[in-house]
Order: sequence, then structure tokens, then C-alpha cells
Amino acid sequence: MRKYISFLFLFLLTFSLLSSCKTPEPLQYNVNKTPELKQYESELQAESLYEESLAQESLLAKEKAEEEEKAKEALIWKKKDIQKDRVKVKGIYITDLTAGSPKMEDILSKMKDTELNALVIDIKNDNGQIVYQMNNGGQQEFYNTTNIVKDLPALLKKCHEQGLYLIARLVCFRDPAMGEVHPEWMNQKADGSLFKDNSGMTWINPYKKDYWDYIASVAERCADDGFDEIQLDYVRFCTEKGMKEVQYPEEAETNKTQIITEFVQYMSDRLANKQVFFSTDVFGTIIGSYVDSTAVGQDYSDMAASVDYMCPMIYPSHYGDGNFGIEHPDTDPYKTIYSALRSSQKELALVKSGDNYQATVRPWLQGFTASYLQHYIPYEKEQFRAQIQAVYDSGYDEWLFWNAGSNYDFSYFYTKEEGASVQSEAKTDQEGNNG
Repeated sequence: MRKYISFLFLFLLTFSLLSSCKTPEPLQYNVNKTPELKQYESELQAESLYEESLAQESLLAKEKAEEEEKAKEALIWKKKDIQKDRVKVKGIYITDLTAGSPKMEDILSKMKDTELNALVIDIKNDNGQIVYQMNNGGQQEFYNTTNIVKDLPALLKKCHEQGLYLIARLVCFRDPAMGEVHPEWMNQKADGSLFKDNSGMTWINPYKKDYWDYIASVAERCADDGFDEIQLDYVRFCTEKGMKEVQYPEEAETNKTQIITEFVQYMSDRLANKQVFFSTDVFGTIIGSYVDSTAVGQDYSDMAASVDYMCPMIYPSHYGDGNFGIEHPDTDPYKTIYSALRSSQKELALVKSGDNYQATVRPWLQGFTASYLQHYIPYEKEQFRAQIQAVYDSGYDEWLFWNAGSNYDFSYFYTKEEGASVQSEAKTDQEGNNG
């Protein structure tokens, strides 16, 4: 009995000790809150909820702003890169008739010992003709195809073996033959008749985007056939007498400079997909001239953001008396070229910011005597070299010479070594002046 009582006592003692180790229940107080305290607590809770909602709204607003900014950036057109090494071009223009004649052999032979390393060859010429049998595998019909250059692949192969850089010149919006095939693409008067310029040539309406696809297909074919660069000429509106009769209903929505810029960007994208360089010829007079720019639809800085090479036609003969403070620009080729290219630098510098893209400027120089002017001088070796020197002295290092008949005296051009030396000296002089 005593053992049983002892065991019971120990059991009760153990239970009591274990019970004392439990976490005590929190004390509950019944507080009679005053209406004022209840109101205060309610206001605190409401304020806390309000601040939380503000923080949430701010976060949502930030996320929305970031999304909108990304959407805007996606809408901003940007030039695509061409993943190829660039060539410092020093070239001449070659007509389609020259390219398809025995004269071409003589030209290539004489170029070998000179600083010249590039040719600009007519592929879609001033008459709207494609000068070789271009074939696109049935995907696109090419109009007005001729056989002026009978064996283009052989010519390209020979030129490339000689180390020459080849540029296909495509005349763009002036096309005297296309009106017979696609009159709906052409500049039209109010009565529906086709506008013709002083030479009797018809022009494409730049607003017609079906033509954009067509000329892009021609350019892509040139890339496929081996050209290193595609160059568009006449990338503009016609400005000749009678253009006031031409109607552009689309201009109410998009002005001339906007549509030309959009076209150039479209071509840039198409050719970037082919990984071929893209250049455009532009009037030299649009540099710094709002009137000339809006008339032809070429915005110099906008176009420079859209192509690989900008080729301003800055022939001294194209500038009127008094331009750049020069009495007769054709008689002073060095000063005219230098002044035009300094204007180019200034205009592009105005819109240059950070690392935004700008094209390489490669000017067209005058390779002919402008005897039709009242005040002119013969353009011979001295005038050729003066223009080239002006290019180097203004900070540029590429150039092209234009002669409508491809008639060049190759003694005007230095050897590669002599040309490199002249260019190096000009660069050293510039660095010294800048220092």
C-alpha cells in the first residue's frame, strides 16, 4: 500500500512539473475603447492601406513606363550591321556600254598600276534598262532586260581577281520605260496622263511601294551575282518644269523627305539581309539647304543614318557663281570641294550624339570639263589632283570620279604607293593642326 502511495505521489509530482513547462497562454484583457480611440485606429489602418496602394500604383506605373519605352525603341528604325570588312574606295564610273565592250580590257589593264581600286558599273541604266540577263528563278519578273553586258559573271570574276571592289549602279526613280509596263507606278497629272521631264523621260512616283519591292529585288539579284555594293542614283523626286501638274495625294499624310527616307530605310533592311553594302547618290546642294532638300525629298542627315555610304555629287560645275564665296566655283575645284565637304561635316556634326550611326561619306568628283558653262576651266591632271587633295584635307579618304562617257586619262592617277603617301601627309597635317 505504501508503495502504491509513493508511486502515485511521484506520478503527480512529475505531471505537475511537466505542466509548469508549457508556454503560458497570453493574457486576455477586455478593454473598453473610447470612440475616439477606435476612430484613431481606423484612420491609421486606412492611411496604411492608402500608402500601400500608392506604392503598388507607383510600381505598376514604372513597369508600364518601361514597357512603353521598350515599345518606342522597337518602333525606332535602326541601321543593320554589315558583317564585312570595308574598303577605302577610290573609283571611277563605268557606263554599261563600256562594261560590255572591248574597251573594258584596256581600262582594267591601265588601272592595275594606279591607286584606283573600285568601279561603279551601270546595271539599271538611265534608260531604265537592266543591262544583263538577270534571272531571279521565276520569283520576280525583271522588265526591260537587255544584253548590253553579255557575260557579266566573267567580268565580275576578272575584276575581283584583279582586287577591284565592284559597285552596281541602279537608277531608281527615273525610268523612261517602266510607264509602258506599270503606268500606275508613274508620276501622273490630274488627267491621268504620265508626266515627262525635259528629256521626255517618265519618273516613278516614290509613294508607290509596289515599286519599292521591285527595285529591291533587282538590287538583291545584283548582290547574289557578286557585287560588293549596291548604289542607288536618282533617289529623289523630279524637280523639272511641269512638276506642279503632278499630283501626290499621299503627301497629305507623308511629306517628300519622309517618304524618301522611309524608302531608303526599306532598301537598307533588304540589302542588309543580303549582307551587301548599300550607298545612295545625293545632290551636293542639299547640304545645308532646306529649300533644295525639301524639293527633292533628300534629307542629308536622315539618309546618312540609313546607308553604309553617302555619295554627295559635289561637282564644282554644279554650284552657281558665288557659292561658298567663290566667284566661279568651276574654276576653283580645290576650294569648292573642300568647302562642300566641310559643310557636310558641319551638318552631320549637328545631329551626331553618342554612338548613333552615321554613314561614311564618299563624294563624287568631277571627271569632265564643263564647257557648257560661261566660266569654266579644262579639267585635267591638276584639277583632278586638286579635288582629291581637298577630300583628304577635309578629313575624308574615299572618292569617286564621274565621266559620263567613261573617258579617263589614267596618267592623272597616282600609283598606289604615291597615293597612299599623299593621303598620309594630309592626315599628318590635319593631326598637327588639330594638336
